[in-house]
Amino acid sequence: MIHTLTLNTAIDMNIFCGSLQPSTVNRTQRTEYCPNGKGVNVSLVLNHFRQPTHVMGIFGGFTGRYIVEELKKQKINVTPSWVQAATRINVFINDGSNEYKLVNTGAPIDDECKQQIIQHLDCIRPGDYLVISGSLPPGIESLFYAEVMSLCEQRGGEVILDISHPALRKLLELNPLLIKPNDDELKEIFNLQVENTQQVRNAMQTLHQLGARNVLLTLGAKGLYFSNGNDLWFASAPEVELVSSACAGDAALGAFLSQWLKGGDISEALALASATGADVAASAGLGKLNRLKELLQQVQIVQL
Repeated sequence: MIHTLTLNTAIDMNIFCGSLQPSTVNRTQRTEYCPNGKGVNVSLVLNHFRQPTHVMGIFGGFTGRYIVEELKKQKINVTPSWVQAATRINVFINDGSNEYKLVNTGAPIDDECKQQIIQHLDCIRPGDYLVISGSLPPGIESLFYAEVMSLCEQRGGEVILDISHPALRKLLELNPLLIKPNDDELKEIFNLQVENTQQVRNAMQTLHQLGARNVLLTLGAKGLYFSNGNDLWFASAPEVELVSSACAGDAALGAFLSQWLKGGDISEALALASATGADVAASAGLGKLNRLKELLQQVQIVQL
């Protein structure tokens, strides 16, 4: 079973409009609402590819109930930890020329809610995977990541990390199965540049030395790299018209895991990840993932 844990879930409100004008009423063309949160997105994509998945996370108020209900509609198993304050709403505005991202910090979390999460980790069994994704809401310190990872390991599970917190560097000492940084996170957390292949090789070597067993590096329109510590692969990115980049990295991770964790060929897993990320980038939210066959034909895989 692939479990996902999202400590800072959200609803994404995707607004499409003409050019924004100050001090006037800006009429929208359309608005789409999507259940969100990085681990939630991973589970939605895993479910799309018919892989068993289980969502754990923090939810609150009418917005939290909306996310849980939407996941249940898609027959996804959800174990929510509840707080009183409403789950955040993030706003993404596309005016036809630019994308504007308005991301909220999230509702404050109390100790009772944190204890709920710890109790819910009892579901992890030997051979399971736990994907820990996303930011920390107010009230949860970075030490909580390490506590969750240790509990998962004690239960025989493997941990996959997709977080942008500075604590990621220290967490690599716990030897996660996989991490999924992007270029900005490598620069901000590890002071690593990935402008060319040699820099990517050097960055991968550093991450493995720090404790990461496998690394999936996402570079948006520049493609994907994967390293298992011995070999390095590159997947190009299909050309698409960007609508919203908000969920593309999460979708790429979910697609990759849907193949890689069941022993699939790495090249096929990378190609699916690249095509899925591109499909989502050309959509509001996760979209319908209905262009994958077309986009897969544009992806080139190279073992470097």
